[in-house]
Amino acid sequence: MGCRDVHAATVLAFLSGTASVAGLLAAVLLPNWRQMRLYTFNKNEKNVTVYTGLWIKCARFDGSRDCVIYDPQWYTAVDQLDLRVLQFALPLSMGTAVSALFLCLVGMCNTAFVSSVPNIKLARCLVNSAGCHLVAGLLFLLACAICLTPSIWVIFYNNYMNRKYAPVFSFDVSVFIAIASAGGLFFTSIMLFLWYCACKSSPSPFWQPLYPHAPSMHSYAAQPYSARSRLSAIEIDIPVVTHAS
Repeated sequence: MGCRDVHAATVLAFLSGTASVAGLLAAVLLPNWRQMRLYTFNKNEKNVTVYTGLWIKCARFDGSRDCVIYDPQWYTAVDQLDLRVLQFALPLSMGTAVSALFLCLVGMCNTAFVSSVPNIKLARCLVNSAGCHLVAGLLFLLACAICLTPSIWVIFYNNYMNRKYAPVFSFDVSVFIAIASAGGLFFTSIMLFLWYCACKSSPSPFWQPLYPHAPSMHSYAAQPYSARSRLSAIEIDIPVVTHAS
């Protein structure tokens, strides 16, 4: 398959990136980053579980799905450092991944619909298929690092809180969703890098990530300096005519 064809790798990378962004969105919105179990020794009362998210906090009795305490203003009063960092890191990771998805889509459309000769205006703007995929792969890798680092830190910070206060804290499902989404972003970047490496072996100009000059402009090698070039303009333009006697 030629370099201009939309490989299955690019389509799979786009779908994987879209699923990863959707997973990040779910992790951001779900109030399930940390649980705090509060036990009671009164047989007439039920234990309470406090579900802490990035933006809201919800307290529920065991066996109930309704929140007895619902705090929609929790995001303004977060007192846990790892969750405060995640409030900034996950939206930043999502924005980076969305930008990478846009570049990936531009690269796919460029390979599918442009002519065999790259457009001179696009080339001057350094826009081409492989360049879009290469930059998109780097952005996906950056989004993975931004998401994965604070998500793993939640696990260690949870152990710190258990040692400092009481062993009542546990990380919840949003941590696993965020880590899985980061893995999807890493897989997406690998697929785009593999596509670029496979496309690089093609002689087509579409693999070049950055055009040094417009592809329609050809550079010509200088002619060899010969004895003829040392003649003056008059000698070159005016031929010498000899008459036979």
